[in-house]
Amino acid sequence: MYELKTKETDNSVIEFIEAVENPKKREDAYKLLDIFKETTGFEAKMWGPSIIGFGSYHYKYESGHEGDAPLVGFSPRKAKISLYFAPGEKKREQLLKNFGKHTTGKACVYINKIADINKDVLKELINESVKFLKETYPHK
Repeated sequence: MYELKTKETDNSVIEFIEAVENPKKREDAYKLLDIFKETTGFEAKMWGPSIIGFGSYHYKYESGHEGDAPLVGFSPRKAKISLYFAPGEKKREQLLKNFGKHTTGKACVYINKIADINKDVLKELINESVKFLKETYPHK
């Protein structure tokens, strides 16, 4: 059976952020922590060794694969800061047009620093992602 790597843990979010080597990235992580917490209303939890997640949902694919994941989250990685939003959320592409300097992956949006982005658009991305996942996976 497939074992999920990214599970919610009891590790300290603050200890994780304090261990971020780059002081600017650490400062941005604290700013993101405040924005995500304020926007979602959820407490931050560590997911796996390096993702700070907010809220959770249970998903089940047609393949039978299922698990839990944070509704939204971020990770201050060495190269860039990864922002995690719902894959498939319809308004994301439109919102990203006014987001500022970023690159994208399947579920991730990558930024270098908070100063590069529009914080109001970030809040909209968070809200749309949470709404989409709660509607798509309503059982949690």
